Amino acid sequence: MSIRHGLLALLERGPRYGSQLRTEFESRTGSTWPLNVGQVYTTLARLERDGLVSPDGTDEAGHTLYAITEDGRTELRAWYERPVERTNPPRDELAIKLAMAIGAPGVDIRAVIQAQRAATIRAMQDYTRLKAQALTAIESGQARERDDVAWLLVLEQLIFQTEAEARWLDHSESRLVRLSVLAERGAPTAPPQAAPTAAPTTAPARPAAAPRAARSRRG
Repeated sequence: MSIRHGLLALLERGPRYGSQLRTEFESRTGSTWPLNVGQVYTTLARLERDGLVSPDGTDEAGHTLYAITEDGRTELRAWYERPVERTNPPRDELAIKLAMAIGAPGVDIRAVIQAQRAATIRAMQDYTRLKAQALTAIESGQARERDDVAWLLVLEQLIFQTEAEARWLDHSESRLVRLSVLAERGAPTAPPQAAPTAAPTTAPARPAAAPRAARSRRG
């Protein structure tokens, strides 16, 4: 998650102070990724150091305002245009947990998977209910259009993520069952290689036509 670029995007709408940026960031994302004020001001300090924002006076309550600079606008445009790289995926606690649980003494990995699946499905149901509420607000005209549409997109991304996670958990459990069965049967051994034969003295017979390719297996 790029807090840095998220704050730049909010500052493009006009000067703001730290607490205001935190509130607007959480409103736009439905508090999915909550921030604390210290985190916001630390990021603002770094943005100022890099010349992407600058202090812009104070408001009536004495809050220091920050404004985006031209370099900041250039950086923001580049961020919008640049695809998010997947070459270095963020650490995923669930994937790490399952990887470490394999073969761990006293751990029933299938029980771990089943407990996680139940939690994932509950989360999916919660996100789906929130999505319905957001759609109702938007369609009734009661929504703050920009923030609620942004929150709707975040919710739909979370729904897709939990759906994929549930499918991955199903796949993982099936994979473990298959590997367990193979282990019980014993690993198959390779057939012995035939001894080399002498080269034929006559020309080999013409090989039969190759059989048609078998149908591809279902994915």
